[in-house]
Amino acid sequence: MKTGLERLLDEPALRAPLHGRRVALLAHPASVTRNLTHAIDALSTLPDVHLTAAFGPQHGLRGDKQDNMVESDDWTDPRSGLPVFSLYGRVRRPTPAMLDTFDVLLIDLQDLGCRIYTFVTTLRYVLEAAAAHGKAVWVLDRPNPIGRPVEGLTLQPGWESFVGAGPMPMRHGMTLGELGQWFIHTLGLQLDYRVITVDGWEPQAAPGFGWPADRTWVNPSPNAPNLWMARAYPGTVMLEGTTLSEGRGTTRPLELFGAPDLDVPRLIDDMRTLAPAWLQGCQLRPCWFEPTFHKHAGALCAGLQIHTEDLTFYAHQAFRPWRLQALAFKALRRQLPHYPLWRKFDYEYEHDRLAIDLINGGPALREWVDDPDVPAEALDARAAADEAAWRAEREPFLLY
Repeated sequence: MKTGLERLLDEPALRAPLHGRRVALLAHPASVTRNLTHAIDALSTLPDVHLTAAFGPQHGLRGDKQDNMVESDDWTDPRSGLPVFSLYGRVRRPTPAMLDTFDVLLIDLQDLGCRIYTFVTTLRYVLEAAAAHGKAVWVLDRPNPIGRPVEGLTLQPGWESFVGAGPMPMRHGMTLGELGQWFIHTLGLQLDYRVITVDGWEPQAAPGFGWPADRTWVNPSPNAPNLWMARAYPGTVMLEGTTLSEGRGTTRPLELFGAPDLDVPRLIDDMRTLAPAWLQGCQLRPCWFEPTFHKHAGALCAGLQIHTEDLTFYAHQAFRPWRLQALAFKALRRQLPHYPLWRKFDYEYEHDRLAIDLINGGPALREWVDDPDVPAEALDARAAADEAAWRAEREPFLLY
C-alpha cells in the first residue's frame, strides 16, 4: 500500500501542477512515510516543491500537546525553518494572513474514522477558507483504520461544533479525501480540490479491516496508541462527556473505562439483559486500573477493557462500539438511577451545552440513557435509520 504522501513523493507527474506555486502543509505526528520520515522533512527534500509554510491541528504539527483542549502556539520548525501556524490555538480557522503564505495546501492527516475527531472539523474549516480566498487544497489520502462500517446517530442541525463538523454519524467509514469531496458538495463550495489517493488500500481485508497489518502505527494524537484504541474510539470517546474514566492516565486510554464505585459484574449482567447483541464482536474483560492523571487520578477504578486484538473473538462487522458504550451507560443508570454520570464542564470551546450532547450531535443518546422506560430497541431503530441514510449519502464520494 502507498499513501497519498508516498505517491506524491514517488511520482513526479503528480507533483507537476505544483511547479511555480507556493505550497503549505497541514500535518501531524502520524504524517509519515513507510520508513517513518515526517512529511515536512520528506517534502523539503524535493527541488520541485516550494514549501513556504506549515500548519498544525490539535496536538500540533510534530506532537507537542499531550492532553485534550490544550492549545498550541505558532512557531518556527527548527528542522525546515518554516513558519508553523496553529489551527488549535488563538484561531481554529486559517486567517487571511496565514492564507497569504501559500497557493496550494497539502493536507496529510491520519484520521481515526470518527466524527468527533477534530481533524475532520479542521478539514471543513480549511476547505471553507480556501474556497473564500481562491486557494487550492490537495488531500494526501490515508486509510481509514477502522474501515467502512457506519454507526451512530446523525448530528442534528444546530449541534455543529469543533467535535461535530456536519450531519454524519459517529462512525462515518470514509477517508479524509472522501470526506473532503462530501464537504464540498454539501456546503456548496467552489475550489481547486484534488485527492492523491491511496494505492492498494483494501478496507475489508483481514486482519486489519482498514489498517494494513504490515504498516507501522504512529499515534495521530497522544492518546491514540494503537489500532485497538481506534476500533473502540467511536464508543469510548463518549466517556469524555461523563464522570467515568476513559483510561487517560493509563497505558490503554480509550480502550477501557471505569470508576472507583462501579459494580462491574452487575454492570455486565445488566448489559447482557438489556441488549445482548450489542456486546458482539469483542471480548470484555473486567479489570482494575489507577489513572496517574485526569479523572480519578490516584484512585483505584473498577472497570472494563474492550478487547479487539484477537481474531478468535473480534468480528469486524458485528462489533458496534457506539452501541456497546451506550449500553454500559444505560446499565449503570438502571442500577444507580441518580449516579452523577454526565460531566458538566467547558468542552472544546463550548460553555453552555453538555459535552455528552456535543459528542453525539444532539441530546437523543443522553435522553435515551436517562429514561428507564425507553428500551434498547428504540435507540437501535433510530440509529439504524440514520446509518442506512448515511451509507446511501456517502456512496457517490467513495474512492475505494
